Amino acid sequence: MLIRAAVVDDAEALTDLHLDVWEEAYAGLMPDSIFVERRAQRAARIDRWRTNIETGPISSLVVEDDEPGRLLGFAGAGPARDDVPDLPRLELTALYVRAERYGTGLGHAMLQQAIGSAAAYLWVLDGNERATAFYERQGFRFDGETKTDPVGVELRMVRG
Repeated sequence: MLIRAAVVDDAEALTDLHLDVWEEAYAGLMPDSIFVERRAQRAARIDRWRTNIETGPISSLVVEDDEPGRLLGFAGAGPARDDVPDLPRLELTALYVRAERYGTGLGHAMLQQAIGSAAAYLWVLDGNERATAFYERQGFRFDGETKTDPVGVELRMVRG
């Protein structure tokens, strides 16, 4: 396995990974119609990944599998998107691994490469106990802030 910066040529594999890991992580936490809608927008999602990788400001990492063209995980981090005083200026925008790799240390390795031990914050979907427990082990704590979007309620976690 190799953790490396995402490149534009990863856009299609990254899109497929993103679709897969959402279904694995959020099954039962959001309606299946959201997964169907996301898959129906695959071509647009590939274009969005290409643009995001080319223009930033989020830095994306991917994990290559030994199987060519297959990715095992991805992470994104960049400048805080929330303009809140006293909130860290670094946001972990994404951290996903395929379910087959849960518990292997891959998520921790990606987190270390994405943000190291820096002060940061993230949003986690309410009810995502696996992710919550992982982030708590990494020093993140809920700060009481929530936001509601089409996929559900998200809770903010902060590491100082």
